[in-house]
Amino acid sequence: MTKHVHHRSGVCGAGILGVGMAVPSQVVTNADLEQIVDTSDEWIFTRTGIRERRIAGPGEYTSDLATDACRQALSDAEVDAKDIDLVLCATTSGDHLWPATACLVQDRIGAQGAQAVDISAACAGFVYGLQMAGALIQTGAVRKALVVGADTLSRHVDWTDRSTCVLFGDGAGAVALGQVPAGYGLLGSAMGADGSRFGDLLIPAGGTRMPLTPELLAEHKDKLLMHGQEVFKFAVRIMGESCLAALDRAGMTPDDVNLFIPHQANVRIIRAAAERMRLPKERVFTNLDRYGNTSAASVPIALCEAVRMGRVRQNDVLVLVGFGAGMTWGANVVRWSRAEGDGSR
Repeated sequence: MTKHVHHRSGVCGAGILGVGMAVPSQVVTNADLEQIVDTSDEWIFTRTGIRERRIAGPGEYTSDLATDACRQALSDAEVDAKDIDLVLCATTSGDHLWPATACLVQDRIGAQGAQAVDISAACAGFVYGLQMAGALIQTGAVRKALVVGADTLSRHVDWTDRSTCVLFGDGAGAVALGQVPAGYGLLGSAMGADGSRFGDLLIPAGGTRMPLTPELLAEHKDKLLMHGQEVFKFAVRIMGESCLAALDRAGMTPDDVNLFIPHQANVRIIRAAAERMRLPKERVFTNLDRYGNTSAASVPIALCEAVRMGRVRQNDVLVLVGFGAGMTWGANVVRWSRAEGDGSR
């Protein structure tokens, strides 16, 4: 069965109708990591802002977390999976090299015939996906979509490398998107990439350029490699720049922002971006102390928690921003279009 592609004249708004998230039950604290590598709770927390993270257990995979988050987003939006035209899964730690994890999710939620594809933009994947799905809805090519960011980077982390193993956690966050009145939903985006920086954050082996061998596995070449200082400097600059550019495209300024929901990579990067926009800390959402850096899941998990905590109200202007390997970056400006608690969507 193939979905019919919808075409309609004019441009409508593309808004978030529902949110969902899923994280593994296993909590790994900084004290736990002290038993594995030469580090300390104080060192990790002062440099990153992370106290604990969730780690997927045996038999718990990226598609499981993504499916759970999507089901919650559908329920929250009061949308039937059969009405979904597009499933976008932002991940760099899918169940298989191919096919796309989105296809596994599409089948398990019952979105028969929907388009399904993965987005590989690392930690910026969700904000990329939000712009792409939003644009398709705005033009009428798609009516309803699911965008899920899901990663189990614990499977790609070198647990002997104390500089990187303390940073990452596992999880998934999803949004259901649909048509909303013009002036609501996605109002402006600023996305980009600098491929010349690909070597700053990558998994060297496991692709077609460097197929895995016993020797490469012994050297941990199948694990994440990061030049931390380069990534940090890049992130501090690009987070603020992309947020300001997206706001400009939406015809807004930082004064219009009710809540800033950034990629949860490092509390110092988040503070620098907030300072660039002169946002007080009560307008900045952080939860990385409990989850660490969950890659593509980071922004949608933060959004979901903010909504559930009552930090997002109808008409609020949100700025979502991410950056990741590639190097990739992106920011979205969203005007919240649903009133909590009154059933309106």
